[in-house]
Amino acid sequence: MSGTIYSILPPIIAILMVILTRRVLLSLGVGILSAALILTNFSILETITKVYEAFKAIFISDGALNTWNVFILLFLLILGVVTALISISGGSRAFGEWAQKRVKTRAGAQFTAALLGVLIFIDDYFNALAVGQVSRPITDRQRVSRAKLAYIIDSTSAPVCVVSPVSSWGAYIIAMIGTILATHGVSEYTPLSAFMTMVPMNYYVFAALALVFATAYFNINLGSMKQHEERAIETGVVFDPEKEPLGDIKEDLPTSDKGTIANLVWPIIALIIGTVSAMLWTGYQGVQGEEGVSLTLLTMFEYTDVAKSLVLGGLFGLLVTLALYFSKGISASYLPKGFLEGIKSMLPAIYILSLAWMIVDLIGQLKTGEYLAGLVEQSNMNTALLPVILFILAGFMAFATGTSWGTFGIMLPIAGEITAATDISMLLPAMAAVLAGAVLGDHCSPISDTTILSSTGAGSHHIDHVITQMPYAITGGIIAAAGYLVLGFSGSMLLGLLTVVVLLVVFILIFKKKEEIPSK
Repeated sequence: MSGTIYSILPPIIAILMVILTRRVLLSLGVGILSAALILTNFSILETITKVYEAFKAIFISDGALNTWNVFILLFLLILGVVTALISISGGSRAFGEWAQKRVKTRAGAQFTAALLGVLIFIDDYFNALAVGQVSRPITDRQRVSRAKLAYIIDSTSAPVCVVSPVSSWGAYIIAMIGTILATHGVSEYTPLSAFMTMVPMNYYVFAALALVFATAYFNINLGSMKQHEERAIETGVVFDPEKEPLGDIKEDLPTSDKGTIANLVWPIIALIIGTVSAMLWTGYQGVQGEEGVSLTLLTMFEYTDVAKSLVLGGLFGLLVTLALYFSKGISASYLPKGFLEGIKSMLPAIYILSLAWMIVDLIGQLKTGEYLAGLVEQSNMNTALLPVILFILAGFMAFATGTSWGTFGIMLPIAGEITAATDISMLLPAMAAVLAGAVLGDHCSPISDTTILSSTGAGSHHIDHVITQMPYAITGGIIAAAGYLVLGFSGSMLLGLLTVVVLLVVFILIFKKKEEIPSK
């Protein structure tokens, strides 16, 4: 049943259950079980074996340690400990008091988070978690809901990373573009120039970022986001107290009155410096191991080991946190509780992320992505419709599989094959549409790892984040799709972009509030 219409059932079942029950672990478990049943033709014993193999693959792959997954989990644990120690040392309290004197409106708090999301563009995982740590004290003080913060983090991290050549995403995409250009004999572009030419064609990025800033400034609350915002403003409770948020310290920790904002700022700076330095170092090592590859900033990011770099950066941040902790003369007796509570705060995120990896593995074995891509290859569509069709299909594929990178890997070569056989001039618009659609689908998918980590960084309940972000993502998707229709029929990137801008202005004029709800 792999590679057939049945292959799309497990992700659909999991996603529908998530939306209907709001119980993410149960929903992912049912999705995993249904995928294993289909893969084994409903053999119970083989299904149990298949589920165990998917779980084992989180830690062991091809007979060796799965360093990517293990390092990501380690980084989450390290970040949880850093967060707890910052809280104990009084850094979060001091930073909140400092920010309250300077960020005096709810819009200002949201703008701060959004700007940080744009500026920290090296990697989406790091972006989601680091921006959350810095922004949470500010948005909490201004009674901005955690769901709104999670939306801001998620809708600035991946969109910026996908158009930045100096990022883990950019390096990966540029490498793929180079292969596709060489395969089809396209010599008028270098991989980097092709990537940069595609940037203004990535209409969803512009729509998503514009919606984030418009939402902050005009207080636009779509769907259930309104309930979360009203509760935060009226009661000061920034998340649903009946649900368990991700990445939040559950027990009240002792807080030192000796702490200053340095206890929060320097650990975050150390995380950034440590992670970027580690990415350059591991990238340098990767390039050295490849014959015929010149050492440049781009190739270093292309060959970097992101997961290993996150752990190294996290350890450096932890060392700086501990040094600042002891420099304030705070009792070491609080350290065991800080480590324990920090680790416990990240366990719900680790459970969800582990199950998400399992279902993504099984969906990959079902060849769900290949089946969906094959539908496009078999259809005889008007080439003018190609950008919008690829945008929609990439969006659905990323939504169903929970991976934008996996969607890039499948859909970019297919976009190249289709345009080479029909109209090679549509190559760059088609690939830009794939990149945009993959980010859209990733934003909507409850099984996406970046969506899970955005919930964790913001301290939001995961499904609350998924449900509240979806109306904004779909709005941006509809606006971007209109842009791709215009691009396809006119052949003009500027006309497509102008369409996106006009529709964004119309949307903002319709939904904006006349005045911001004041903070209390």
